[in-house]
Amino acid sequence: MAMPANWNYPTAIRFGAGRIDELAAACGRAGIARPLFVTDPGLRDLPITRAALGALNAAGLKPGLFTQVKPNPTDANVEAGIAALRDGGHDGVVAFGGGSALDCGKVVAFMKGQTRPMWDFEDIGDWWTRADPAGIAPVIAVPTTAGTGSEVGRAGVITNLATHTKKVIFHPKMLPAEVILDPELTVGLPPVLTAGTGMDAFAHCLEAYAAPSYHPMAEGIAVEGMRLVKDNLVRAYRDGTDLDARGNMLVAAAAGATAFQKGLGAIHALSHPVGALYDTHHGLTNAVFMPYVLDFNREALWDKIDRLAAWLGLEDGFSGFLDFVLRLRRDLGIPHTLDKIGVDDSRFEEMAKMAVIDPTAGGNPRGLTEADALDLYQRAMDGRLG
Repeated sequence: MAMPANWNYPTAIRFGAGRIDELAAACGRAGIARPLFVTDPGLRDLPITRAALGALNAAGLKPGLFTQVKPNPTDANVEAGIAALRDGGHDGVVAFGGGSALDCGKVVAFMKGQTRPMWDFEDIGDWWTRADPAGIAPVIAVPTTAGTGSEVGRAGVITNLATHTKKVIFHPKMLPAEVILDPELTVGLPPVLTAGTGMDAFAHCLEAYAAPSYHPMAEGIAVEGMRLVKDNLVRAYRDGTDLDARGNMLVAAAAGATAFQKGLGAIHALSHPVGALYDTHHGLTNAVFMPYVLDFNREALWDKIDRLAAWLGLEDGFSGFLDFVLRLRRDLGIPHTLDKIGVDDSRFEEMAKMAVIDPTAGGNPRGLTEADALDLYQRAMDGRLG
């Protein structure tokens, strides 16, 4: 297992086995005296959750507990969380769980002292400047999966139930004050979720690397994140108690979310409508789309993927990298087609319209039209590459 480490990029990060013991101290440093503990229903009664809550109580912090978080968190979840935060007199949030709990917890903390509707802070232009910074409560983020990297992000993805679309709520001060990356918390994650969340981390790194904008620092982080996934995801999938692999996957997830300020692309643009309409697991959906989008972007990415393949020790450049992605999915039991994750073709035209206006579509290295999106949905249903 890698040595415990403290990092201060992009926020304060406490990495290492057993670091969850420092949760109460992290709250103290953030000025949180009465935290609202935000998690999902599946984690509510697990030993890791009871232990964390017990430690906060033992430190005299008297946490509240909020668990109304769906796998794709909704505006209703956020509204209920805001009410719980205000009614309980809480002055901060401990966001504990996977990306859904982290996103929901961050947006709840962000909205604590706002008077405008949440959708007024969607990540469009400078809409974030509408917020009152003094009304944002501090967050301590504790991921229990290695996927979204939301713990190091300045935004939360929330589903608008009225329109069935995913919206990104953004503010620089939404970045958690401290993050605890403790691989012991991920040991109980089932293999199927280890695979889906791990492929989400890989998708973040890959799309950040492929985005055409100029950000060499983010690009370098993305490359190292992909190496960590390549070397550790299958290990963690096959042996959930492998703390070294689990720890490296937590770092890979944080790397992906740090890097994707450079941009995302068509994998996410296609995936978001599917998640909003079919409530599929986000990382798993990204994994299904990945090879089809790679193939679509082939001409725009030859040179970049050739360099990436060399860095990762893969032969045959672009084709070798695509083969690696297909092999990785097979090793993780990822389905090759959309029908295997409960998606049919009845809403492809609707989803294609949603995909091209998704905020992530603009970061794709090749322009994505409605016809392209529709074709990609059909290819992902039929299993057609090339």
